[in-house]
Amino acid sequence: MASIVSADRVRVLLNRVRERLWVRPLAVCLLSIATVFAAKLADGTTLARVVPEIEADSIETLLSIMASSMLVIATFSVASMVSAYASASSTATPRSFTLIVADDTSQNALSTFVGAFIFSIVALTAAKNEYFGTAGLFILFMLTVIVFSIVILTFVRWVDSIARLGRMGSTIDKVEKATAAALKRRRDAPTLHGAPARSQVRGQAVFATSVGYVQHIDIAALQTWAEENEVRVAVAALPGTFAASGRALAYVSTRPGDRNRIDCKGVVESFLIGSDRRFDDDPRFGLVVLSEIAGRALSPAVNDPGTAIDIVGTLVRLFSLLGEPATDDGEDAPKYDRVEVPEVSVRDMFDDAFTAIARDGAGVVEVSVRLQKALRSLASVGHAEMREAAQYHAQLALKRAQMALKLAEDVAAVRDAAQLTEADASSEAERAASLDRD
Repeated sequence: MASIVSADRVRVLLNRVRERLWVRPLAVCLLSIATVFAAKLADGTTLARVVPEIEADSIETLLSIMASSMLVIATFSVASMVSAYASASSTATPRSFTLIVADDTSQNALSTFVGAFIFSIVALTAAKNEYFGTAGLFILFMLTVIVFSIVILTFVRWVDSIARLGRMGSTIDKVEKATAAALKRRRDAPTLHGAPARSQVRGQAVFATSVGYVQHIDIAALQTWAEENEVRVAVAALPGTFAASGRALAYVSTRPGDRNRIDCKGVVESFLIGSDRRFDDDPRFGLVVLSEIAGRALSPAVNDPGTAIDIVGTLVRLFSLLGEPATDDGEDAPKYDRVEVPEVSVRDMFDDAFTAIARDGAGVVEVSVRLQKALRSLASVGHAEMREAAQYHAQLALKRAQMALKLAEDVAAVRDAAQLTEADASSEAERAASLDRD
């Protein structure tokens, strides 16, 4: 199979690179070293005739101060980031770690501090060995002033960011942002630009060679492989599926009468499998993480129903995205017509989002009431599958609340909210039916 690197695969690989703390600091360090030696290029020009002469001692003093302080600040920033990561894992959920570690502000700050330290060390060594001439010293002085200014501005901005990094509100916002991006991509391409999946799957089953979660599917690579082998591929494991022995990744169907067994190595290579689920192409994972945060907040050890109520509001915003019109180009024909991809079930997403909250918050009247109101809002979005899922979970949450709440007035409050949910859903269904008749 021809080697293909699609734009979608590049996006996933870049996201993996962002999660590596060493990549950005290393790039800045190399840039810092190159900048120091670039100052030497000024010595070969006529710039020495017009620029003022800078004493080497003044530059060496400034570089010495920067070198000694940057190492301390870089060490302090790493300690602060590690503390924030631990806080996010303990107060929210360990599944949010990848989002916290990919925080751009913290990575930029660490890269700036480490880069300034390397810059000052290399520049100080070169200056003490009389590597620069008059023009080179002037350029080096200007670069030192610029680097020092960047460090000050970065430090001020980073202090404001590190005060929020790892806090509950910041973690929820990051998870919501990642989940919203995945939901929008799936809303705009329900079948990942492939053909809709048929109800009956046939063909040769293809299994993973390793055990783990499906993190990404390269549909473009599957299309190319299917065209080369003149077959059709039916995806059976969407991102987020746990791939193990006995769980098929896809099914390959050949032309009628073709009994040759096809080498399906190209199909397996199109599935990126790892030990953990990822937010990029798995909107259900983001919903699971938000549900975990709410479940931990509702535990007796934490007893923070306010966070659970905040999560419920976040889930309403996320599910509302599915009811918005798609922003895709709107082409009727699938882009990859030889690859069949099933859509993500809205009922499954509702199960991921609301089951744990309804179970753990059944004995908290304010959470139960807020959950009923949230489901009422989702039932009125106008999405038929979402309306059915919202009705189902509203009834299920009411049953749980009736069993957990001991005070009659609390049960009545939840029941009233549930009746409003049913009434709103019924009126919405009648309105949709009337529009269909018209």
